[in-house]
Amino acid sequence: MHSIPFLQLEDTALRRPSGFVLNHLNWSLLPGENWAVLGATGSGKSTFLDALAGRLPVLTGRFSHPVGVLRETVERVANDYGFDRNVASSARFYQQRFNADAADEAPTVWEVLQNQVRPPGTVDEHSVSLAPPAYPEEWLADVAEWVQITHLLGRKLTSLSNGETRRTLLARSLLRRPRVLLLDHPFGGLDTQSRDRLHQTLNRIAREGTALVLVTSPQEIPDCITHVAELENGEMVWQGPKADRPAPAEAAPEMLTDPDLLPRWLHLPPAPFDQAVEMRSVSVRYGEKEVLKALNWAVRRGEKWAVLGPNGSGKSTLLSLITADNPQGYRNDYSLFDRRRGSGESIWDIKQNIGFVSPELHLYFPREQPVWKVVASGLFDTSGLFRKLSPDQAEQTDFMLALLRLQPLRNKRLDQLSTGEQRWVLLARALVKNPPLLVLDEPCQNLDPAHMNRFRDLIDELCRTSDRTLLYVSHYPDEIPRCVTNVLRLNEGVGTVEVTGS
Repeated sequence: MHSIPFLQLEDTALRRPSGFVLNHLNWSLLPGENWAVLGATGSGKSTFLDALAGRLPVLTGRFSHPVGVLRETVERVANDYGFDRNVASSARFYQQRFNADAADEAPTVWEVLQNQVRPPGTVDEHSVSLAPPAYPEEWLADVAEWVQITHLLGRKLTSLSNGETRRTLLARSLLRRPRVLLLDHPFGGLDTQSRDRLHQTLNRIAREGTALVLVTSPQEIPDCITHVAELENGEMVWQGPKADRPAPAEAAPEMLTDPDLLPRWLHLPPAPFDQAVEMRSVSVRYGEKEVLKALNWAVRRGEKWAVLGPNGSGKSTLLSLITADNPQGYRNDYSLFDRRRGSGESIWDIKQNIGFVSPELHLYFPREQPVWKVVASGLFDTSGLFRKLSPDQAEQTDFMLALLRLQPLRNKRLDQLSTGEQRWVLLARALVKNPPLLVLDEPCQNLDPAHMNRFRDLIDELCRTSDRTLLYVSHYPDEIPRCVTNVLRLNEGVGTVEVTGS
């Protein structure tokens, strides 16, 4: 007796608004199966999940979901807060989690999960009527325990680390009791312990009877996965049981940057500072939680540092002080670019020396602008381009698009790209002004191994000059550029310095 599939694609073609098409898809999800979806950046993995969630029009063929109503049985775990207007508005309004003065007004994790979020800026909470909490407290407690966020339920949304945000979004989907759960790069940005915990959580979810389809890397396939599908240029090039997956062929390295243009970018004017960062007993506290504890740390011009530590150890808060995004900087004694913080410099004076990318920047960055404007906004350190470019600025933007081979995506909106392509664009934004200090917080999150390796090599090439200073955050040792010779290791806000090379 044949099982009825949860989902089935029969010679199906589907199209994104950007024009990207998935072609000739023949695939089904049967009871007892859990799938991993593999492929290079831009191959169509995220689009495939959108198709299974019913978000794309069917051009030809058939997409059937015989078991239940699609929106009630299939749940795509959100990558950001766009699932709810009030949550998204609150998150964007308080998007600098480091804005301690506004953080008390941000919604809590419990309020987000129970659909109890009021519009941002609400003064009188009694002026807004809310429906009853969406779920019984017992069910919320069970799900929170599964994904290990029980201790976060009372925390403000804007105080969460990248890993905590990901677990919260997973809990939101599990609360709906889906038959099929779709996840896009669930392990990105998680430290080793958090990845292990998420593996255990996904294995438990599968044992409870929820079918999983997740986009991931070959190195992060959970034990519960039974089948693998591989996409290439919008077509499924292989599918079958996980045990039968052939060893990947050795592919010729793809040219992800233009080597003829790179020498023009290696010239860097002498940096106008001796010390990029000097922190003197710096501490940061949010409510009862002390995130940084009496940190003493100095970064001289030209040094290359890795900043390491588990999720929630204080890395992002530390970087927010360096990028002048944390108001608590004024309560501390530290210097940026040889100038004591709070001595009359503007945040734009500081940011002009910094090229920056982070998971939070990706999470909150407006998605409606075209790629060229996103890249150009790095010249002004703004979330989007809101002014006319000078001829020199336009040339600088075009150069960066060419260097990272982004010209084919130039006029597409950011929300029309895959997750990995979006990250590549934000990397171009960080590099566009050729800054003397690069602050790269998990820059290769959601990139395939080829893009990750090429970007790591690109950073090594850009950091050949002794005037370029680098701060690099990653949870993956093989991602850290070879030029790194110093390590700041954070653990519960306490910093330890290690020298790894000369």
